[in-house]
Amino acid sequence: MIIKRREFLKISSLATASLLMPSFLKSMTLDNALNPNQKILIVLQFTGGNDGLNTIIPTRNDIYFKERNKIAIQNSLALNDETGINPALSYFKELFDGGELSVLNNVGYPNPDKSHFRSMDIWHSASKSDEYLETGWLGRFLDEECYKCEHPTQALEVDDMLSLALKGENNKAFAFKDPKKLYQTSQEKYFKSLYDHDHHHDDETVSYLYQTLGSTINNADYIFEKSKAKKTTQEYPNSKLGKDFKTVSSLIKSDINTQVYYLSIGSFDTHVNQNERQQKLFGEINDAVKSFVADMKSNGLFNDILLMTFSEFGRRVAQNASNGTDHGTANQMFFISGGLKRKGILNALPDLQKLNDGDLIYTEDFRKVYATILKNWLNADSSKVLGWKNGVYDFI
Repeated sequence: MIIKRREFLKISSLATASLLMPSFLKSMTLDNALNPNQKILIVLQFTGGNDGLNTIIPTRNDIYFKERNKIAIQNSLALNDETGINPALSYFKELFDGGELSVLNNVGYPNPDKSHFRSMDIWHSASKSDEYLETGWLGRFLDEECYKCEHPTQALEVDDMLSLALKGENNKAFAFKDPKKLYQTSQEKYFKSLYDHDHHHDDETVSYLYQTLGSTINNADYIFEKSKAKKTTQEYPNSKLGKDFKTVSSLIKSDINTQVYYLSIGSFDTHVNQNERQQKLFGEINDAVKSFVADMKSNGLFNDILLMTFSEFGRRVAQNASNGTDHGTANQMFFISGGLKRKGILNALPDLQKLNDGDLIYTEDFRKVYATILKNWLNADSSKVLGWKNGVYDFI
């Protein structure tokens, strides 16, 4: 059979949206309930390079206010005597006060890269700055753990395309925007007719797309059914992120065996008029997280949920001429959970007197954070996944 270009594009529009290897998709048909003792990780990516200095504010640092005389946050919400948080993140302040938020400052890596794409690849793959990997840290977690799991470990990304972070050598996560739309698309007559025929192609790419298409059709119904099994009564914002968190909540409360969820929001590339853009994005994050945490608490699940945020880099210390900031280096990470062992500000604020050509100098390697999550939260062998043998943190 000769496949036409139009048919190829139609197939790839569904198949590549999942980017899931057929063997891994078939594992999702196993109707295994989530282990009640299983911890769940949710990664929220701040795409575009969020400005950390206007997120967690050094309220008593004269250098900060001098270098940012027009964009410095003047009305931050106090976390302690020398630290505030952006007022658009008012719920994060509540979490902090309740012992359900930890902040790790000055996170980065040696020889930082200021390219969005390259730095994001480094964070996704957990590589060195001069090392290029084709697998992600969570994808390698799937490779390491799923072969021996009685109930295969699963990861889901709420997006149209799968991020590098979730691509392993042998296992990949599943990416979808909306369970209902995925199911409806899979049931279209055109796709069903393709799947109902036996297709053999010499072209490896075409063959792979047909295999993935068939597996997606087989499992779209499964994901959709799980997503609506236990509908939430919690109200969520009508924003994109609010809808994404609502989808995650419905799946967590079902019996789908998923341990990792991946979300993103952006863009935080605030070269111009930074405060307005950052405030809008923080408002969306704040409201979505507030609804999600309330939902998890009301269902007795919050102690087993860890929400982690990151961005590919921070911004430069000094503002630019357009009331924004340019690409920088180190940044902070948030950790939200009812099961934190250490709460609050975990380490010192960035040293604004000791810079590298106007940029922050990192003190905490992000791979140590990943190692901590893999070992202490996901109960995995972090050294095999990351090759990291330099210890872990104790906040979880």
